[in-house]
Amino acid sequence: MTLLQDVKTKISFAYGVALLVAINGFLLFMPVLQRGVAHANAASGSFDTWKEALSFLALLEIPGFVVGFVLILMSLGLLIKSRISWFFALLLLLATVCVDFFILKKTYPSTFFSLVTIAVLIFYWRQFDHYSLATGSFFAVVSIASLIVYSTLGTLYLGEQFAPAVTDLPTAFYFAIVVMSTVGFGDIVPHTTDARFFTLTVIILGITIFAISVASIAGPLISNNIQRIVKGRITHMARKNHYILVGIGSLAQNVYKGLSERGEHVTVVCPPGSQHDLPEKADIIEGDPSSASTLHLAGAADAKYIVTLCDNDAENVFTILAAKEVAGEETQIIALVNESRNMPKVKRVNPTMVLSLPLLGSELLVRTLQGDTINNDLITEMFFGKRTSLG
Repeated sequence: MTLLQDVKTKISFAYGVALLVAINGFLLFMPVLQRGVAHANAASGSFDTWKEALSFLALLEIPGFVVGFVLILMSLGLLIKSRISWFFALLLLLATVCVDFFILKKTYPSTFFSLVTIAVLIFYWRQFDHYSLATGSFFAVVSIASLIVYSTLGTLYLGEQFAPAVTDLPTAFYFAIVVMSTVGFGDIVPHTTDARFFTLTVIILGITIFAISVASIAGPLISNNIQRIVKGRITHMARKNHYILVGIGSLAQNVYKGLSERGEHVTVVCPPGSQHDLPEKADIIEGDPSSASTLHLAGAADAKYIVTLCDNDAENVFTILAAKEVAGEETQIIALVNESRNMPKVKRVNPTMVLSLPLLGSELLVRTLQGDTINNDLITEMFFGKRTSLG
């Protein structure tokens, strides 16, 4: 059982989902690539026209080739639980399944594998909640580049079906950009059904991808700013008769959890860039805990308690001194002493209460070994019997 738990902790569900998406990508990507290599070897690398060079990619193979390549890239984003990667992967897989069922009207083993992958993506959709400007920008660039490749190769393959005919790469690239951006100069016009439908797909994909790309980059920025403004106003209004915890160690996080479960409002003060496991909705202020301005921002004047739970006793002492400058008359200051030998030094700054876990633990252990009864009254006496010493 221990071995199984170790494996589960090391192998995240994201790796499994990413692997499924990557396999779908290879199933679409590899057959086309293999046919291309075989075609090139058979022709000894000599082609008279672009259409001959791209003949292995027939019109319906070009999207499959590009989709497979993009799915492989999306699997990399799924490893970091990117919501954008999840959305693109789900959209592309749904598109491939729809093409198989409604356009080609054929089903392959890969079709059913795609359905299984879609079900897994939907089942774990809540887990892919990571938003990042870097990943959004990366996948926006990948999507636009993939569309450029698709539209350029498709234009070259259907070159004779345009007026004038498209026979070179620069002209195909130019036409692809014009159609993607929906500018439509009209100097190159499709005159067959296949070419017109191909142009429509490029227009639709261009509008969609540009919109999603802008949303993936600008969306998180706008959302974060709005959340910061709204959250800042709400928490500022709620910072009254609350608890201020200074520090983000294991003790502080457990105290936060206990108070939050009891419906109390808790504000956590920690140094900038600190790593913690507190929930996203937590009211956290990053700043110097020993600074009076930071504690003032945390609402020290209206707080019930200010509890200093830093791992360093010196930091706790400086925080107590800063708290005394801005704390309200009814605010209680509780200080943690990590090393028993520092107890006299911490008491000199006169906090309301002093808590020493080593002394408290040793006292409880001695009384237990002596057969004394440990009940709520005893614990209450040990904590609050002495005004300035807990333990």
